[in-house]
Amino acid sequence: MIYHIITGDHAGKQLADAIGNNQENEQVIVMKDVLSLGPLQKEEGQSFSELRSGFWQNIIINEKHTIKVDDLERLLNIGNELSKNDNDKVWLWMAPLPADVCTYLWTIKYLKKYSTRFYIVNIAGLPFLDEDSKIYFPKSISELSVREINKAKKLARLITSTEIENDAEDWDKLIAENATIRVHEVGKRVSSKPDNFYDTQLLSFCSHQYQKASKIIGQAMTKYNIPTGDTYLGWRLRQLTEMGKLSLQGDITKNLKDFEVKIPGDDMQLELGI
Repeated sequence: MIYHIITGDHAGKQLADAIGNNQENEQVIVMKDVLSLGPLQKEEGQSFSELRSGFWQNIIINEKHTIKVDDLERLLNIGNELSKNDNDKVWLWMAPLPADVCTYLWTIKYLKKYSTRFYIVNIAGLPFLDEDSKIYFPKSISELSVREINKAKKLARLITSTEIENDAEDWDKLIAENATIRVHEVGKRVSSKPDNFYDTQLLSFCSHQYQKASKIIGQAMTKYNIPTGDTYLGWRLRQLTEMGKLSLQGDITKNLKDFEVKIPGDDMQLELGI
């Protein structure tokens, strides 16, 4: 059995479609947590899953059900299967996204004992063909067609012992820093950033007229290629209203289209110097 570890539902679906009828020999394990966001340091008596679940419960404000992040449990199950069967392997799929790289760094701790069966498929900086047979450089596994994913399988290589040692140290460093945001730098390197890291980009699309939060976030993500997703940025806009940096109208407990924000004051006041 080959266990394919991949980050995100969209990428996972593409990979599952590529595997197709070969599910008896290959299984896709989708990691749903976005480890490039939120705390990494557990409190005493707290499990990592509890830490991560609590973070997302706070971020996703309109979620009616209790959020349960169980990526660690499923990762440990993979380890159990590897220990039972020496023929089983792990392939970790990684695109040049902070969430993907963080998933890789995190898994090192739990799978390093199986280093002779631990492979990586890294598409960063590599050319692929789109539907029109034109060359492009994908930023996510979800951008690949089934045909191109099957081609990408040829990239699978064993992770070296040196990589495991160095990358495990990088993850320990990120845990120690325990920042809110982690951004991709180059290769398999990410760096820690404070929770206000994207505030300037968000505020650059705010004006003295009310605009829907969804519009502001969509513009910022498009222009600045912000990889966090809109849920986190919506939470950050709410934080900015609590700090008084933005004014709010609408229902902040609902979706991003249900509330609007603006820079405090209005154009007429600014013209009069009020």
